[in-house]
Amino acid sequence: MAATDEDAEDDLGALFSRLLQVVGDREEPILAAHGLTMWEYVILVPLLGQPGLSQKELAARSRRDPTRLIGNLDALEERGLITRAVDAADRRRRMVQLTGSGREVVRDTRRQIRAMEADLLAVLPPGEQAALRQNLAATLRSLRERGSDQA
Repeated sequence: MAATDEDAEDDLGALFSRLLQVVGDREEPILAAHGLTMWEYVILVPLLGQPGLSQKELAARSRRDPTRLIGNLDALEERGLITRAVDAADRRRRMVQLTGSGREVVRDTRRQIRAMEADLLAVLPPGEQAALRQNLAATLRSLRERGSDQA
């Protein structure tokens, strides 16, 4: 999809919608090559660098409905990418952790996605690419701080 000067006049929703479609189309083969669905990747990423997260916290961080999360976790555990264990501090909670294989899959997938993103943003100088990421992150932080339930 070629960008035009008129694109700059579009609402953010229209711009983000078209860009999200392009990103999704380019991510799909990367995820498939690693045997992941988009939702599985979204669920696994928050576990990187964490000693473990409760299923409830993981649902919130991944913005995945808790009832749907369980099926994803079952599949990920069956493939050896995560483990789940009862939390010793609160036996009602189940803690989710990446396995060594899970960490490797997420890191490799993320590295390839970041390379795809760099290619996608190659039209911008490196400083502007970094500024775009920082500005988007700052916007999301601001929305969270203001209590937006959608950020």
